[in-house]
Amino acid sequence: MEKQTILIVEDEAPIREMIGFSLERAGYIPLPAEDTKEAALLVTVQKPSLALIDWMLPGLSGIEFVRRIRRNDITRDLPVIMLTAKSGEDDKVQALELGADDYISKPFSPRELMARIRAVLRRCQDESGDGLIVVGSLQLDSNSHRARVDDQHIPLGPTEFRLLQFFMAHSERVYTRSQLLDHVWGQNVYVEERTVDVHIRRLRKSLAEYGIDHMVQTVRGSGYRFSQYD
Repeated sequence: MEKQTILIVEDEAPIREMIGFSLERAGYIPLPAEDTKEAALLVTVQKPSLALIDWMLPGLSGIEFVRRIRRNDITRDLPVIMLTAKSGEDDKVQALELGADDYISKPFSPRELMARIRAVLRRCQDESGDGLIVVGSLQLDSNSHRARVDDQHIPLGPTEFRLLQFFMAHSERVYTRSQLLDHVWGQNVYVEERTVDVHIRRLRKSLAEYGIDHMVQTVRGSGYRFSQYD
């Protein structure tokens, strides 16, 4: 099996080298970058399996780099884990809302980092269904990894795609945040339940541009439901 490549965007050399060493020991190929300019080139040329991006970087910040990754059709699906000294809940929510798949606060242990990487890669590789799913005017093709309304492509990040895929495959059923975490993110992952709310908001925002955000419904006191009916 071909080794997976992991981009490390970190301006502090000791941390970058520690992460690189840990990745090599775990069987990955590290792609180190000390700033977002170097990282942008590596993303384009090397097409990494996942990116570890520090929040505070010289020049363009890590969080702004993530925003640009998600706006680019070529890099939109790149899994991203934010590395940050910011541990406040608002900072974590901001990272998720802007497109990060996970975050880890400094200082962290190599063991925890490897666990987070494996969890995110597993979530991105696992598919909860095959082929075409149709609910009302919305179509999702898990083979081409595309969602459409009529003939219009809906740009979605990897987590929002998996969330929509699960919803469409189980429409009209109500799921709690805990159940969605288990089914979409996977069991035994380091993710808080509020993470679900963040990605629900991002999914609704994407669907709103096509007038179908009403399909993701909040069921008060229970959780969320996906339905083509109001």
